[in-house]
Amino acid sequence: MTSPDLPAELRAALNAKIDGLSRSDAASRAAVISQTYREGGGSGTIRTETDALAYALARMPATYAAVVASLNALTKIRPDFAPSSLLDVGAGPGTATWAAAQAFSSLQRFTLLDANSALRTLATALFRDSTRLGDTTYDLGQARALLDKAGPADLVIASYMIGELGDAERMALAESLWSRTTDTLLVVEPGTPAGYARIISLRARLIAAGAHVAAPCPHDGACPLLAPDWCHFSQRLQRSRAHKQVKGAELPFEDERFAYVALSRAPQAARPSRVLAQPDDGKVEIAAKLCTPEGVAVTKVPRRAKADYALARRWRWGDAI
Repeated sequence: MTSPDLPAELRAALNAKIDGLSRSDAASRAAVISQTYREGGGSGTIRTETDALAYALARMPATYAAVVASLNALTKIRPDFAPSSLLDVGAGPGTATWAAAQAFSSLQRFTLLDANSALRTLATALFRDSTRLGDTTYDLGQARALLDKAGPADLVIASYMIGELGDAERMALAESLWSRTTDTLLVVEPGTPAGYARIISLRARLIAAGAHVAAPCPHDGACPLLAPDWCHFSQRLQRSRAHKQVKGAELPFEDERFAYVALSRAPQAARPSRVLAQPDDGKVEIAAKLCTPEGVAVTKVPRRAKADYALARRWRWGDAI
């Protein structure tokens, strides 16, 4: 399994870029950028190198962790998946590309697309001394226009980007993403009700177009969860000193909530159930909320069933079981 923490090569590249950067200036810029993202404004406020660095320091660790967690879930379902090409759409500072490179040693061709020139400049600087990512292709422009020209890829990733689009544009983009996917498409969004709703809408659209869910769902049917409940997961990551300074945080860790779907061209032979929340470990039993092929169920494992109970004690939110 790939670690959720930024790889050493990326940390070193970031540290070299932030040498001499005012942490207070970066913190104020990061706060504005984060607020704009939460309001659906996208990356429009990222215009300078300082903006891009502030965004990377504040958000890159968490988005990297979420993409890695999603890829780990995919590889658990499909341990034989060995993509040779990646298309990273809405690539920003290259976060998902770094995550995919760590998850798949088989990747040989990396293509990134984004409309933000400051983030592209930062991404190419971070790639420059990488042993695997020094020869990436990063095209600048609007996603759909670039997708029309892009070649197909075994793995296509759209990470934290479809929320910047309106409903009609989002559905058109979903079809463009799928048209460039030769094997698997991964879409990751914030773990909010709105992020989940975007994932579910895209999921339904692409299943109708012939896609099959590889993760997290154990079925291709409609999501059985009812509002106000929603499907999302959490990944813990360690904060660096610079990360804490820019975020104005004291805790040495952060929990990133995210929603995702991995869609594949071929149906999966067997898909395990998914733990939808941290299990409740009581005195007499463990109760776990699961998404199963038949729908949502609460499974209770009594302490007296020693072998099953020992297994259930290791269940964690997001696990496939």
